[in-house]
Amino acid sequence: MQPDLQDLEITKGEIKHCSGVSTDAVYKPPTLRKFSAEITKTFLIILLIGLSCFVFVQIFPQHLLVFLAIHAVAAVSLLLDDCIKIYLSKKRRNLIRLFQDVERYNSVIRAIDINDQIEAVGNPEVSLNNRTKVIHALRLTREDIIRALKTERILRENESFIKFNSDLFDSNLMALTALQVNDQASEHGRLLNEALQIVVDVQEEMKRLQTQRFS
Repeated sequence: MQPDLQDLEITKGEIKHCSGVSTDAVYKPPTLRKFSAEITKTFLIILLIGLSCFVFVQIFPQHLLVFLAIHAVAAVSLLLDDCIKIYLSKKRRNLIRLFQDVERYNSVIRAIDINDQIEAVGNPEVSLNNRTKVIHALRLTREDIIRALKTERILRENESFIKFNSDLFDSNLMALTALQVNDQASEHGRLLNEALQIVVDVQEEMKRLQTQRFS
């Protein structure tokens, strides 16, 4: 990865540190179809657990209760994990939308990295124009996403705090907008506009959070 791309990607560890919630603790997107798919997979795994228990009991019948207990705990743990994830996913829809913004942002970083690798093996025609401008836009986007994750956590954990810290809603949106290019058909224009759209979505989410919490 090129030096100017290093440290731009937002890692799972950083997301958890900023938001207090692991991305693996919720389902993305929090839809009925997603919940149904995950529950179906869980029941299939439970069936395999039941089959495993049956096989072990046939081989070691003297340990029937032990195997039943172990496999029952495993099955219940899977169901409980699903229930908790579904509950958190329904309760934290705003945070999940921010997680999805992070995924979109990281996808832009990966796309640039892949483009760099293609260029590095002898394809100079794919070189990204105005690279410095693109990287600067992504840094601004990163700052806004991190701010949004931290602000959402404050809103969730301490609703009264944000009333006295409105500066947390300051954004780099104006600076990023100034960087937006007119040539949307170009590669660097597409990347900048994608970064801008992510920030706009984050800002809209922050306004929605503030309205919901204090209206």
